[in-house]
Amino acid sequence: MSKKIFGVLALLLVASLLLVVCGPSANTNQSASDSLASDNAGDDADEDPGNDIEETDDSDDTSPPDIESPRHGSWADTVILIEEPSAEAAVSRLADGSIDLYSASISDLSVLQAVEVDPNLTYSQSVGSHNELLFNPSGPVFNNGGFNPFASPGMREAMNMLVNRDYILQKFLGGLGYTKYLPITSVFPDYARIADVANLIEAQYTYAPEKAKAQMTEVLFEMGAEKNEGIWYYKGEQIKLTMVIRTEDERRGYGDYIADLLNDFGFYVDRQYKNSAIASRIISQSDPADGLWHMYTGGWTATAINRDAASNFEFFYTPLGLPGYPPWDSMTPSEEFQELATALSNNQFTSMEERSAMLAEAAPLAMQDSVRIWLYDSTSFTPRRADVEVTADLAGAVAGTTLWTYTLKRAGEEGGTFTVGMPSMLQNPWNSIAGSIWIYDKSIISGISDWAVIPDPYTGLELPQRLASAEVTIKTGLPVGVTYDWVSLDFADSIEVPAEAWVDWDAVSQTFITVGEKFPEGLTAKSKVVCNYEDTLYEDSIWHDGSNFSIADVVMYMIMHFDFAKEDSAIYDQVQVASTESWMESDFRGWNIASVEPLVVEYYSDSFALDAENNVTNAKCGWPEYDQGQSAWHSLSLGIMAEAAEQLAFTPAKSQRLDVEWTNYVGGPSLKILAIYLDKGISNSYIPYEPTLGMFVTTEEAAARYANLERFYTDYGHFWVGNGPMFMEAVDRIESTVILQNFADFPDLSSKWSGYSVPKLAEVQIDGPRILAAGDPGVFDVFVTFDGADYPLSEIENVKYLLFDATGAMVELGSAEAVSDGHYQIVLSGNQTVLVSGASRLEVIVVPIVVSIPTLEAFEFVVE
Repeated sequence: MSKKIFGVLALLLVASLLLVVCGPSANTNQSASDSLASDNAGDDADEDPGNDIEETDDSDDTSPPDIESPRHGSWADTVILIEEPSAEAAVSRLADGSIDLYSASISDLSVLQAVEVDPNLTYSQSVGSHNELLFNPSGPVFNNGGFNPFASPGMREAMNMLVNRDYILQKFLGGLGYTKYLPITSVFPDYARIADVANLIEAQYTYAPEKAKAQMTEVLFEMGAEKNEGIWYYKGEQIKLTMVIRTEDERRGYGDYIADLLNDFGFYVDRQYKNSAIASRIISQSDPADGLWHMYTGGWTATAINRDAASNFEFFYTPLGLPGYPPWDSMTPSEEFQELATALSNNQFTSMEERSAMLAEAAPLAMQDSVRIWLYDSTSFTPRRADVEVTADLAGAVAGTTLWTYTLKRAGEEGGTFTVGMPSMLQNPWNSIAGSIWIYDKSIISGISDWAVIPDPYTGLELPQRLASAEVTIKTGLPVGVTYDWVSLDFADSIEVPAEAWVDWDAVSQTFITVGEKFPEGLTAKSKVVCNYEDTLYEDSIWHDGSNFSIADVVMYMIMHFDFAKEDSAIYDQVQVASTESWMESDFRGWNIASVEPLVVEYYSDSFALDAENNVTNAKCGWPEYDQGQSAWHSLSLGIMAEAAEQLAFTPAKSQRLDVEWTNYVGGPSLKILAIYLDKGISNSYIPYEPTLGMFVTTEEAAARYANLERFYTDYGHFWVGNGPMFMEAVDRIESTVILQNFADFPDLSSKWSGYSVPKLAEVQIDGPRILAAGDPGVFDVFVTFDGADYPLSEIENVKYLLFDATGAMVELGSAEAVSDGHYQIVLSGNQTVLVSGASRLEVIVVPIVVSIPTLEAFEFVVE
């Protein structure tokens, strides 16, 4: 039987369950460098291609070796990003060489087939895309007098049963994916942790149109609606639903399908077909209470493998998910659901069993709320020219990984120009606090950013970038494991927060409040993270305007965590209050800068991640990576001054409330306003929050920074200053074009992340007897390889097997024994073989450490 990477969902869930049994991660103490993948290997096509993507063969024995080069920054000299909404057109442009990469997650089988038949093209695969139907929860009566039945959770809940997810998956995606009900990707471990509950939910909310219509009818009558001759009315007017339907992909098809269902039920559905640019303005920039939309065909792409999906309930269903964004600000989860979602987001549990119980409790509450109903997880692909190499995250694809500009190159070459197509870009304003959340905007932003840590694109575990090392201490008994040796993991019965740590902010005096001042009796935490930065951080790390990174950038980041939510602040924003208070109550216990040079930052928390590596985040290390991008302190200060003067606003909600521009650092009217405040900064060497920040930056340094920013703005026409391997030379919002250039002053060699060109997906072959006598033992050899070489034992977490009898029932689950690198054995005793008779089957599941996707293989034999 052929090998499967994205195979039968049930087996993936079993593999995930095996991961759960083993705990959050293996304590292998493997070095981070050992996780680097080299070349890709091909896989056979699945026997049921409707559910799978065949793995492409990117390996080539004749391909040139990796380049040894003194080059810094990106491999590419220039990247030209253009908008191409159509996947079909993009593949044609790839074929004729007018673009080199189409950075999108595509789930169209016909497009996949077009790529597969062209020898000049190849693709990467991912499992992190998922689509939804988002509801407007405002009302039930909008400001414009329109009626909104989806203000009722009962109405939204019923929609789960009105929609046939299997039909959508087969009709519009050709079977490339899995039906989805919960905000947890179905092939990742957290789904397996609540597999029993998930199965019950899927049975309860499966396609049942008559059941759905009965519930919808009951809800509508309760809301005061009436039905006459098959048509629904509210106060004498036919109920009209406005559905915003995206046109670039399969969403147009399933949008029409859902609209037809609602029309048949007796509503009038106004289908608003919109591309991403127009849709974004309706969904992200309008007040939901104004009634410009009832439903939206939304889509999401994970930017990394999500090893801990517990926070998804808070993010997708509560106002704390994205404060300041209109759809989230309108969400009204039940008090029980809100509290549970927040507790899960902050990992407020003491064992994996308690966590699983909380997930199982949250799942049905999410279905009852259903402010969005999930439709499918797609198995997607990202096409490119065959000679182009680039990292693709197994969840987030190319668009989602932080490493795409770090690794984009032509095989065996350095330099050159690349043209990259994206379905959309520049749809919303860019600002680091609350700018665009669109994946393709975020992809560009990531491509010109640097990081304290970067998620491994194949495991989701954080790896050090500007850090030298990290130390994690966890309260004794909490379920945390460690995989890589760049971070140490220890446990302590009590973790005391030092009195000098910063725990709050006084917006009047513009100074931090210490633990000693706020908690004179002392304060404890459940976790402590020590981030040890590289000794040469300040010397080597340079912002794109020529300013050296400094401790002031870190302190500014810490200040901004508080200031927006303080009523005495000049930039107070009420939509930030709830999320800040929740963070301070449930998570944050203090920051302490233990050393300025070299920089050592300590973070104390009552929250923790299941992996030691993922306790070390950019946020906890104080790295100036804000919610929607990075900012140097001096570039961010322009927006702060403009907001204090009520001429701009970082969040879309506040911009609506003040009737001012949503702050945009890359275009539009914002630029002239920001330029005015650049002049003000230059005139007085402005240091924001000077009582605190002034301790870390001099007026001379401030003057130099503003002078650098002025030159940057003059040269490039925008204020987006990153510090990654490429910088943004030009941006044209009208033409939807962005040009990136290599940043030669980037501290790292271009080759640093080259090992991540392809994931090290295991290849499995099973050999053994085809016929056994009942009661006789049987030995089966399992060979695990990658690119023709034996897979090292040190890189395999476990190899499990499942034994099935002739009826398909599983009669045994066990572990294979390691023999040597790439070789395992399964020894079935006579007692085991008597349990099966007739046509029997072994299913082998190989779970590598260096990738988070298991490989599955089956071997059939007969017991007589």
